[in-house]
Amino acid sequence: MVHSWAQDALAVLCGGAVGFSLGLIGGGGSIFAVPLLLYVVGIGDAHVAIGTSASVVAANAFLNLIGHWRAGNVVWPCAATFAAAGIVGAAIGSSLGKIVDGQHLLFLFALAMIAVAAAMLLPRADDRESKIRMTPAVTVRLVLIGLVVGMVSGFFGIGGGFLIVPGFMLGSGMAILDAIGSSLLAVGMFGLTTAVNYAISGLVDWTIAVLFIIGGIGGGFLGMRSAIRLAQDQRLLRRIFAAIVFAVAIYMLARVGLPTGRAITGSQASAISAYGPATVELLRPPSASR
Repeated sequence: MVHSWAQDALAVLCGGAVGFSLGLIGGGGSIFAVPLLLYVVGIGDAHVAIGTSASVVAANAFLNLIGHWRAGNVVWPCAATFAAAGIVGAAIGSSLGKIVDGQHLLFLFALAMIAVAAAMLLPRADDRESKIRMTPAVTVRLVLIGLVVGMVSGFFGIGGGFLIVPGFMLGSGMAILDAIGSSLLAVGMFGLTTAVNYAISGLVDWTIAVLFIIGGIGGGFLGMRSAIRLAQDQRLLRRIFAAIVFAVAIYMLARVGLPTGRAITGSQASAISAYGPATVELLRPPSASR
């Protein structure tokens, strides 16, 4: 695909924004990458945008993971357990996503963004244990949550950080800064699984992906440093990002419009019925008795 210099420059700038979001709160980059690729960089095919987004988010997540690991913000047993389960889900979800019509997929993606924005506003207990023990109960919760989040991630071509961070906190009780750092392993693995699946079908624009990654290196460093400094102000950050996600979702719905009068396919109906409740349920804060 031939690109103009303006598209290349926009890809670098958008990559910086994606990397900053990933480094700051362990998510957000992927949820913004698809609309940025479509409406700012100018990729015309929804499936190519999703496949390219997955490859970009995977690379940026792994790069940001290094910084959080060096800062001591990664709980490796939890991160590895969650990621391993989610890889299976991401493979299933991405296979389903490729067979869904592009316009319908974007419509469902915008609805998922609205669900994410609403879930981010749910109250969340930020003061958790700093030392996590991998008991059988914790392992089972992380595996189940990782599997579901991986399917959502693969279907929509997103890293799933907005789901993974609270998923870690719910499944293991870890502190939010550790959950942000640990989530990046899962974000990277989910994105990599989805990107490989789409690349096999020729649905990744590698030039744009490389430029996005270059921009994401600088943005990710700034985001990681900001996350450490603003660890006590995550509630305000969640509200700001929720507002941005909601605004982008409304913009996407306005651009895509309502689906045609054709009946929703079985895979779409399953995605709506299964993923919607799971999104909110995974982000629901644990009861006070936990």
